[in-house]
Amino acid sequence: MPPRPDLPPHPLPADKDLVLKVIPMPADVNANGDIFGGWVMAQVDLAGSVLPSRIGQRMVTVAVNEFIFKQPVRVGDILSFYSSVRRVGRTSVTVDVEVYAERFHDQGRFVKVTEALLTYVAIDSEGKPQALPENAQIMAWRQAIQRNAEAAAPTR
Repeated sequence: MPPRPDLPPHPLPADKDLVLKVIPMPADVNANGDIFGGWVMAQVDLAGSVLPSRIGQRMVTVAVNEFIFKQPVRVGDILSFYSSVRRVGRTSVTVDVEVYAERFHDQGRFVKVTEALLTYVAIDSEGKPQALPENAQIMAWRQAIQRNAEAAAPTR
């Protein structure tokens, strides 16, 4: 199906980082011909780990707080994974991930197929949680979170 110029493209998130692009293949399908949800979850976990990995400590997935499949993913879709840090704790970083599909037969049009919220925790060599460093990356995330909270706060 050719692209439909009468339909505006879905806006991609300008406030998140593009952290991963991938194309699912026939080996990734379930019996219905859609991509396995577990395959999508694994890609979301990889995408979600990109930002926390930038602090330079070992980070592991501790929770999938929320995971919503909005649309099926199909073979040949070009998936774009966008992520942003929602919360920085003492030992953890919570990340939003949104996944958009550019359909194989409708290129230039994007559909949000998945959204998720994951938490990663910093661990030491023995696997115990350890405090995050107060480095420039952590401070930048804290400032961005504060700005977003202030922008979202109701005005009087």
